[in-house]
Amino acid sequence: MTNAHWFMLIGGLLLVMGLTVSILQRSAITSAIIYLAVGMLVGPSAFDLFHFNPLQQSALLETLTEVAVLISLFSAGVKMPVPFNFSRWRAPVLLATVSMTITVALVTAFAYYVLGLPLGAGVLLGAILAPTDPVLATDVQIRHPGDHDQLRFTITCEAGMNDGSAFPFVMLGMGLLGLHELGEFGINWLLVDVLWATLSGVVIGVAAGMALARIGWKLRSKPHRHQLMDDFLGLGLIGMVYGLTVMVNGWGFLAVFFAAVALRQTELKLAKVAQDVFDGGNTQRTLRADANAQPVAEPAETVSEGSLVFKEHLERLSELVLVLLIGGSLYLNSWTWQAVWLALFLFVIARPLSVFVGLLGTNTPWRIRGLTGWFGVRGIGSLYYLMYAIQHGLPEPLALQLIQMTLIVVTLSILLHGTSVKPLMGLFWRRGK
Repeated sequence: MTNAHWFMLIGGLLLVMGLTVSILQRSAITSAIIYLAVGMLVGPSAFDLFHFNPLQQSALLETLTEVAVLISLFSAGVKMPVPFNFSRWRAPVLLATVSMTITVALVTAFAYYVLGLPLGAGVLLGAILAPTDPVLATDVQIRHPGDHDQLRFTITCEAGMNDGSAFPFVMLGMGLLGLHELGEFGINWLLVDVLWATLSGVVIGVAAGMALARIGWKLRSKPHRHQLMDDFLGLGLIGMVYGLTVMVNGWGFLAVFFAAVALRQTELKLAKVAQDVFDGGNTQRTLRADANAQPVAEPAETVSEGSLVFKEHLERLSELVLVLLIGGSLYLNSWTWQAVWLALFLFVIARPLSVFVGLLGTNTPWRIRGLTGWFGVRGIGSLYYLMYAIQHGLPEPLALQLIQMTLIVVTLSILLHGTSVKPLMGLFWRRGK
């Protein structure tokens, strides 16, 4: 396919999706299924008009997936309900830590005992497949900043955090394969890859998000009244936070998510304070008839809301391109029983079991636990971790094995989760949650 063909294909897809959005919303399938079908149709599975080789294009795919995940994490972060409440966040925190660890362990055992992979490769495969995806799970995520649905919040918040919490296990798997320094008894891994990288990512993200919120609020308020470019500010925050965190060996995905959360929470807190002052000024002016009272007005816009629409559009575009490439990577002989059994084990046993254990002792309703256990969508984040490992020296024979398995797991996730999300969510809503 030439560049002209690619322009026509992607342009045609954008036109079709734009014109049929109402039909798609009423249908039982998601947009990712359509992109996947088109990719497989023009790829080596059908007409063989093009073939995307993830191994040869691993550097390009790493960058594409990295950017897509960052944009999606920011979008998820600014839609988090506020204020921060530990009792509300307890469930997703447990899912991103305890359930994540259990999923990695179960997939590692399956890869080692059933698939015959080395222990290090099993840990790496578990880390690749354990995190849920913030890009492809839009139908079960928070829809807007005011969405307080517990199921959507739990899935969105988990996806925002576990794309960072999976990284220590990626490094552990690479260390067991001799591609990363773990230190004696794993002390370097524990201190640097787990503790330092996690804490530095959260701290940098929260500090940067709070700082941008206060600066933007100050500039928009009296007497400045500056006009701000929210899209640029959102992208700038992503770039600065991610770059700085990676430079200090922290987990940049965690940093971007928590920067977005802190940005939104801080802006809403400032808005509440301004409204309280405004209401108090009106009350005092009424009681005292004080003509000099100057109530503080809330700025009409915030950086988080102003940049959200643009980020969501970028997220949809990245979904189209990357799922199209996934479809164009698959051959008919890619569908091995080993890969299919791995996917079914992950979806039916490992994910539900890890959610059940992780949420023990919480007050999460059983229906929400069940749906959370099923909707562990795998996708773009998994591809990023795989490309990251390849770029850091993963041997080619092992890389080919993991690519084939990961692509099948992601493809089946798009198909199974994509066809079940609307019926199950509709049933969930009809029964009053």
